[in-house]
Amino acid sequence: MTSHDREEKIKEEEKKVEKTLAKIKNRLLVFSGKGGVGKSTVSANLSLALARKGLKVGLLDVDIHGPNIAKMLGAEDKRLDISPEGIKPVRAAENVKLVSMSFLLHDPNLPVIWRGPMKMKAIQQFLGDVDWGELDWLIIDSPPGTGDEPLSVAQLIPATGAIVVTTPQEVSLMDSRKAVVFAHKLNLRIVGIIENMSGMVCPHCRKKINLFKEGGGEKVSLEFGIPFLGRIPLEPEIVTSGDEGKPFVIHQPASAASKAFADIVEAIITIQSS
Repeated sequence: MTSHDREEKIKEEEKKVEKTLAKIKNRLLVFSGKGGVGKSTVSANLSLALARKGLKVGLLDVDIHGPNIAKMLGAEDKRLDISPEGIKPVRAAENVKLVSMSFLLHDPNLPVIWRGPMKMKAIQQFLGDVDWGELDWLIIDSPPGTGDEPLSVAQLIPATGAIVVTTPQEVSLMDSRKAVVFAHKLNLRIVGIIENMSGMVCPHCRKKINLFKEGGGEKVSLEFGIPFLGRIPLEPEIVTSGDEGKPFVIHQPASAASKAFADIVEAIITIQSS
């Protein structure tokens, strides 16, 4: 292939991505400064909470090495279909379309051992070659950190907003500050910060236990002058529901975490429409 042919190919792929993005009203990048803060859990349940309001939602899992969302939504056994219009996303729930690297793996135990260009090519195809249709929201679960992969994802998928997920402890907050600066340098509008794993109610004495402290996410939001979207408590049922593929906002709507998500969704919609 000549250099001219390569340039034409790149332009063609870019046009396909632009065509897809033109049908999506809001593109929300969910990321964190480090792993282990529950970013994928937040992305999955945020998508379902938006869908419960009757909105059309797409969920794009671009965490190539750790694609866990299909498992959380009970869709890990499904596969992507091909049609003349392009790749068809998996229908993970009412009003929720899902695309994940996990749908391309024949064995979930096999690691994805790819270099950067291959990963970026896959992410580009998730946009340009997938028939997402008209969407109110596209939630993008990005890889953790502020290195090459999140940078490439942010550049490939121009988001209309970003959410930073953190836990209350200081170690996580240090990385959350870096995530905020990372977003500012890329001119990403930060919709707000979510403090995950914020307190736990003891099932025996009913007293609240702050396992990872409390208030750290709000502290960072005040430091940088960005909205604080809310706290999601740590509940044992969240772990169980994720392992069973039964998202808690659907199967446990009366839980404290589900109610927190409902409030967070209202705040996100209000901020995005302002």
